[in-house]
Amino acid sequence: MLTLRLTPYTSSRWAWNGTAYTTDDHASEIRPYQHPLVEQLAISDAYRTTLIVRERAADRLICSPQVRTVTPVEYDQATDAARRWPLDYVMIETRPHHPVRVIAGAPRTTPLYLAHSGGVLHGSWEMADLRSFAAALSPRETARLLIYRPRYGAETLFTGIHRLTERAVATFGGALDLHYPEPALHVRPRALAEDGDVLAAFTEAIDNALDRRPFRPDTTAFHLTGGFDSGTIATWAARRWPGQLSTGALLVIGAGRKQQLRRRKQLRDGLPFGERDFLVDCRHYPPLHPDCARVRGDVISPYEEPLHYPFAQLTAQLVSNGARALVTGLGGDEMVALSAEESDAVALANAHITEKLPWLGPRARAALEFSEDSIAPPAVVNSMTLLSLETTAPPLLRVGVWPLHPFTDPDMIRLGEELPMHWREFKSLQRRQLASLGLSDDVTNPVERESFVWLVEHSLKTYGVPLMRGMLTQGSALFDAGLVDPDGLVRTLDELGHQPYDEEYHAKLLQVIDLHLAAQAFLS
Repeated sequence: MLTLRLTPYTSSRWAWNGTAYTTDDHASEIRPYQHPLVEQLAISDAYRTTLIVRERAADRLICSPQVRTVTPVEYDQATDAARRWPLDYVMIETRPHHPVRVIAGAPRTTPLYLAHSGGVLHGSWEMADLRSFAAALSPRETARLLIYRPRYGAETLFTGIHRLTERAVATFGGALDLHYPEPALHVRPRALAEDGDVLAAFTEAIDNALDRRPFRPDTTAFHLTGGFDSGTIATWAARRWPGQLSTGALLVIGAGRKQQLRRRKQLRDGLPFGERDFLVDCRHYPPLHPDCARVRGDVISPYEEPLHYPFAQLTAQLVSNGARALVTGLGGDEMVALSAEESDAVALANAHITEKLPWLGPRARAALEFSEDSIAPPAVVNSMTLLSLETTAPPLLRVGVWPLHPFTDPDMIRLGEELPMHWREFKSLQRRQLASLGLSDDVTNPVERESFVWLVEHSLKTYGVPLMRGMLTQGSALFDAGLVDPDGLVRTLDELGHQPYDEEYHAKLLQVIDLHLAAQAFLS
C-alpha cells in the first residue's frame, strides 16, 4: 500500500506534497498507494513523527494527509490508537538521531518488501521495484517453493530482499533488524448452544466484513468461480445489493468445465446479481503461453499468481468496466480447515514428497532440513492465507484495483475457530449456507472436480517442456546454485513424453519454471 525511501540520521521534518510525504532535505520519501479505499495521515510532537498509510474504515471520517502537530501526550495516545486500527496499515516512526521503524498491521492485504544499501532503506509492495537489491537465490526459500511447502516469514527467494510480515517491526539505522511479534492467540472449537444459529452467525460475519470498509457496489466486482468460498460471499452480497454486483471468474478446462458453467449459471440466475459477468476461458489463456508477462521476461515476483496470464486477462476486463475493488473467497479453505489434531492428513500430505522429485538439487535437499527455521510465529490470519493474499495483490494494484478478502476478517476467523468439527469438515458451513438460499444439490454437492489441474498439465506439456528444454540448453541460476538437478530434470521430461502424468508431482514442475523465470528477471 506504499513505497518508501528512508534515510535515518537526516532530517525528520516531514511535509505532504499532494502525492507523497517527503523530508525537507528530500533524503526520505513515503508514497502511499492512491486509491479511494486507502488513506494517509501523519502526526508530530515537534520531535517524533509518525506517518501512517492504511485501509479506510467505513465508520471513520477521512483523515487529512497534512502533518498534524500535537502535544507529546496526544502523540502517545494517537499512536497507541493507530496500532489498534482494525484494517491493514503500515506505520513509520521517525525522530532525530535515531533509527527509523516500520510497523505492519495484522490483516496484510498487500505485501511490503524491504531492501537497503548505502544507509538507505527502500520498500515497496512491488517486488520489481527492489530488483537491484536481489543478490542471489536463498537456498532454504527456494527449496520450500520447489516442493510447494511455502512458509510465511521475512525470507524471500532473493537474498537482499525481505518481507515485512504481519505485526512485525523493521528497525533500520544502517543495518536492518526484523523483529517478529509474539504468537497470535487463537480459540478452540466449542459446543454450540441449544439455540445456536450457525448460519445466522456466518452471514452476520460476512456483513461485518463487508461493512468495515466504505463499500461501493457500483465499482466492486466479486469473484464467482462456482466454488463454495467465493460463492457464499458473492451470493449473500447479491441479496444485500440486488441487481448491482458484477462478477468474474476463470473458466477451467477438463472434467469439471461443463459443471462449472452450469453451477455458475444457477448461482447467477438464482440470486439478483447485476447483468455484467466476466468469464475468461483458460483454454485460450493458459499459463506459460508466450504472451504471458512472465514468459516475456517481465520482472514479476515469484510469489505472484501462478495462473498469471489468465488472471491478468480477467483483471483487465474488470478494470475496463469500472471495477476499483475485487472481493475474493481467499481464506475460506483455512477458515474451516481441520487442525492437525483433527486430521493426520495434514502431517502426512508431504511426508515423502522429495522421493518423486528427481529434479531437486543437492543444495535444495540439504536446505529442507532447515525449512522450518526463521519463519514467522502463528499469525492472526492463517499464514497460508497471508501467502495467498500476497499472490493476488500486486497484479490488482498495478491496474488500480484494491483486493478485499472477507474470510480474513477477525469475526470470520474467530467463528471458524469456534465451530465444531462437523460444521467445518468438507466445507459443511459453506455448503449449508448455499443450500439455505434454495440452490440445488448440483451447486452444494458437485460431482465433478472443478480444478486447474488439467490446465496445469496442458500448459506444462504444451509450453512448459520447451521452456525447460531451453533451461537445459541455455543454463539457469537454479542449476548453478545446485538447487535443481539438470540430470533429474532431463529424466523427468523424458518421463512426461511416454508415461502417465502424475498430478501430485509433475505439477510441481510449474514452480521450477516460475522460479527460473524469476531468477532470470531479477538476477540478470
